[in-house]
Amino acid sequence: MGMNTDRTEMGIGPFLMVLLVPLLMVAYEVSLPEEHSPVNLHSAVPEDTSDSIQTLPGFEVQLVYRVPREEQGSWVGLTVDPKGRLIASDQQAKGMYRIRVNDDNPDSLKVDVEEIIMPASGAQGMAWAFGQLYANVNGKGLFRLKDTKGNDQFNVMEYLGGPQGRGEHGNHAVFPTENNKELYVVNGNHTAPPDFTSTRVTNWEEDILLPRQWDARGHARGILAPGGYIARINPMATQWDIISIGYRNTYDAAINQDGELFTYDADMEWDMGMPWYRPTRIVHSVSGSDYGWRSGSGKWKQYFEDSLPPVFNVGPGSPTGVLFGTGAQFPAKYQRALFGLDWTFGTMYAFHLTPEGASYTAEAEEFLSGSPLPLTDAVIGKDGAMYFLTGGRDKESKLYRVTYTGDESTAPAEPVENAEAEKARAERHELEAFHGRQDPEAVETAWPYLNSNDRFLRHAARVAVEWQPVESWAEKVLAEKDPQARITGMIALARKAPEKYREEAIEALLAMDLEALSPEQKLGYLRAMALVFMRLGDPAEDSREQITDTLQKLLPHEDDRVNVELVRLLVYLKDERVIDKALALMRSEEKPGTPDWGGLLARNENYGGTIQDMIDNPPPTNKLEYAFMLRNMSEGWTIDQRREYFTFINNAADAMGGASYTGFLERVRDEALVNASEEEREAVEDLTAQSLAHEPPFEIKPPEGPGREWTVKEAVEAVEGNLENRNFENGRNAFFAISCASCHQFDSYGGAIGPNLSTVGQNLSTQGLLEDIITPSAVISSQYNSSEVKLKDGDTISGLVVEEEEYVKVYGRDPDEGPTIIPSEEVASIEPVEVSQMPPGLVNSLSAEELRDLVAYLKSGGDEENEMFVQEENK
Repeated sequence: MGMNTDRTEMGIGPFLMVLLVPLLMVAYEVSLPEEHSPVNLHSAVPEDTSDSIQTLPGFEVQLVYRVPREEQGSWVGLTVDPKGRLIASDQQAKGMYRIRVNDDNPDSLKVDVEEIIMPASGAQGMAWAFGQLYANVNGKGLFRLKDTKGNDQFNVMEYLGGPQGRGEHGNHAVFPTENNKELYVVNGNHTAPPDFTSTRVTNWEEDILLPRQWDARGHARGILAPGGYIARINPMATQWDIISIGYRNTYDAAINQDGELFTYDADMEWDMGMPWYRPTRIVHSVSGSDYGWRSGSGKWKQYFEDSLPPVFNVGPGSPTGVLFGTGAQFPAKYQRALFGLDWTFGTMYAFHLTPEGASYTAEAEEFLSGSPLPLTDAVIGKDGAMYFLTGGRDKESKLYRVTYTGDESTAPAEPVENAEAEKARAERHELEAFHGRQDPEAVETAWPYLNSNDRFLRHAARVAVEWQPVESWAEKVLAEKDPQARITGMIALARKAPEKYREEAIEALLAMDLEALSPEQKLGYLRAMALVFMRLGDPAEDSREQITDTLQKLLPHEDDRVNVELVRLLVYLKDERVIDKALALMRSEEKPGTPDWGGLLARNENYGGTIQDMIDNPPPTNKLEYAFMLRNMSEGWTIDQRREYFTFINNAADAMGGASYTGFLERVRDEALVNASEEEREAVEDLTAQSLAHEPPFEIKPPEGPGREWTVKEAVEAVEGNLENRNFENGRNAFFAISCASCHQFDSYGGAIGPNLSTVGQNLSTQGLLEDIITPSAVISSQYNSSEVKLKDGDTISGLVVEEEEYVKVYGRDPDEGPTIIPSEEVASIEPVEVSQMPPGLVNSLSAEELRDLVAYLKSGGDEENEMFVQEENK
């Protein structure tokens, strides 16, 4: 990315303009006048309240600093400078701070907090590199701060440009590469890709065979590949090299002792229960990888041959900071561990990686947890301790320190020797050296690895081949005899070749003995065929029948994954025979299984509410995939088949899922009806007229009151310290009676306009919860921003906007009113506004007792057995 390197000198007054309006892609320099000096804000030992945090034996957690929110905000970014001082950044615009922790006296802890006069505030990622502080500022891009006078103060700030993300899915981490010569930059999926000068990932596309459903609530609608990404830049940020793509909202990444890059990617929790839900996961971010995040229902399967599997599926949550324990005075096991922070469930995991082939496997261990404990970032200090932050969304923020006081050795850990894995990684690196460039030796070097049993070696080889001119290897693919090498090569050919190769590619696939392949090879074969159709075009009519007959012979298959891909292709090819076979698969007696993150549930008592209800009453996720695909079939149905299909959807709605679960089912039903004949629609009207929404199985009564106009201060005084002997039924009734459930899902019931509140007890204090209820517009998550819709006739409508293909839904502030539906052609513009959808004063009808019961209900996660509801006589 070329940039103008001219500098603009400014004084302290206008330097804020650099932060507020970094719209020109120019490297700015802001100088600090001589008269400004640091301000020491704090020097004290905080009251230790870390007993509420649980950690492993031998480790101790100590509260270091309680951040004064009004003055210093809520801290989300953390790094260490060369002198061992911590540097923290507020999420919004209240500044950056330098923290010195001194514990020379074993009986006391002294903490000095100093305001940085020239801050790049709002940085969710910071790194000290090349003698400067780099900051990736949310919504603004990259900055670096310098001390050119040698007086230990930043006096110059440069704006280096780069992508400007938005909201909580915007600009995230920045940190030095494994050779300490460049920087990695991590950005979320609402951040446009940079004007890159190079890329290791070849020509990415959506690559979704059947029509997508966007999220039922409008989130990330219209956002296409690459989604979240990791890039490598030079110190001046004039060169951007895309390394890995296809993430939802990676907040951070880290490098292990072997120089390998890992991240902790976010899930889309609203998708839970649907076949495309992907849990939060640890990912090995290798060169040229596409981990397949696509918006809505389009997320790739982890078995897709053009993607890669995660190292470990964690489960629901909100990943924030990650770091390796390198440099910590911890036992060797924890020095080598990858620590991952989960904001939602207040948990820090230690992931113990084991080399396996050219990648790794992992085991997860809960390292520490608390409630509330909204974790944001962590570092290893120069003193060998771990420091971590809590905060975010302008809520109470604290700085903690973790030390090891056990008996095990804390000597620096040596890398684990594994000659076989080291060899495989070296082979992968040799192949990755061809990524992003043409080299006459690449095809010959990579070809033997196209049939490797190691997916990471196979992947590296395929990407190396894709970067070479197609004419230098296309015939080699078509003539390849080894089944796995042909499949891998056909993936490359479909992704890179021009359309003239379509029929040859189809013939080469049909020439293979599909039934003789292993299940994994069958999946690769079916993905190769899908990519041929998506990238090179549909088969000719004379080939279509041969293809469908070949696929039909294999359906049904003993492997559910193979069945899914067979049905996907047969639906795409409009083979009417697939209807009966897919319905038979939906009709099977197989019970929904425990998700692959189920093992972690037993180790985390914080899971509850919607998640636990979904496990207790699981949706037929695998079978829903067939229903989702069959919605596209318009021909070949009998009336009985149509009735069976819509009965299945109605029954599936009785199960529990994420916030978008019901909305997705409604859309599946609607789209299937559009593809039905008039006769079929009339025959199933009794089924399709049924509501799919969950209704609470209890009577809702109006509040008894007397109410009052609650202020935050008065509410906190009334509630804090008074959450014992509460009444569960009264708290639940209040949630529904004051219309919270009209917009928010909680304990498996409620609406889908606002955020799911099932986990607020894990990430909000009592005061934070009351602030959100009483002053809802103070801090609004970017996922729930209201917007002003301007119509072409001059009218305006405000509310939460969900954009559909042909119309826009606008949900107003009255939760009892339905949305205003506007045809898309009548909309002139949609602009965000800083007003919450939630009206203030909802709790004003509640008495103090009812307010206490409501808060207890929310903080309990809907758990009637919570100690807050144990009556005094039963204790």
